[in-house]
Amino acid sequence: MPHILLPAHNASTWTGPTGNNTYLLPGRIPTLVDAGVGNAEHIETLARELGERRLALVLITHGHSDHVNGVPAIVARWPGVRIRQFGSGERPIHDDEVIEAGDRVVKAIHTPGHSPDHCCFAYGAEVFCGDLVRSGGTIVIPASRGGDLSQYLASLHRVRNLRPLRLLPGHGPIIDDPATAIDGYLRHRAEREAQIVRALAAGRDTPPRIVSLLYDGLPPALQPAALESVLAHLIKLRVDGKARQDGDRWTLVQAG
Repeated sequence: MPHILLPAHNASTWTGPTGNNTYLLPGRIPTLVDAGVGNAEHIETLARELGERRLALVLITHGHSDHVNGVPAIVARWPGVRIRQFGSGERPIHDDEVIEAGDRVVKAIHTPGHSPDHCCFAYGAEVFCGDLVRSGGTIVIPASRGGDLSQYLASLHRVRNLRPLRLLPGHGPIIDDPATAIDGYLRHRAEREAQIVRALAAGRDTPPRIVSLLYDGLPPALQPAALESVLAHLIKLRVDGKARQDGDRWTLVQAG
């Protein structure tokens, strides 16, 4: 069995009806991809799947709380387990590093954008993709907390070029048509950028004003994510030389 999906049981508006996905790779080096949040049911399910074996390794896709906060509970249950993450810890993961996991190997792929440390793991023809892509929704690019839309788009292209047969995301169902999913993400971001350019041209010169135009009727709980998304697009437009910022206000750079 190449991997076992273990829901982290932290259901919410943000994490989905079953919470985060974690994946157990059984075999010679029992490995868990992502740590969840330490929910007792998650830890007990993991223990049942392991049986008499000890968890040897946890690979973290990125340091957001819903993916990493379960580490203390895992270490308490399996002392000596190795925790590895891109760019941090005693033995940080490096881009393109090949890591023994389960009965096979995974290859680490640094995919920043959603977070600076975001990392996917190629596992044969499949990719554990963390928060790079999810089915039935978009990924928030938290621009005020290290998110970078330009990097995120490059990361999407990098994973698409691997031509995986399946994506194993950190939230939601497994994605059986990665090319279509990623192309949809790229198209959505291009359309959103065009909408923001039109909003700036119409005098909507701050992120809240743009959000009120583009996300009319959005529930209040989701407005912070919309603001982050708009800010990420504005920063990309500034980097591309298409917009300028003066305090909280943004304007288009006139061509010519």
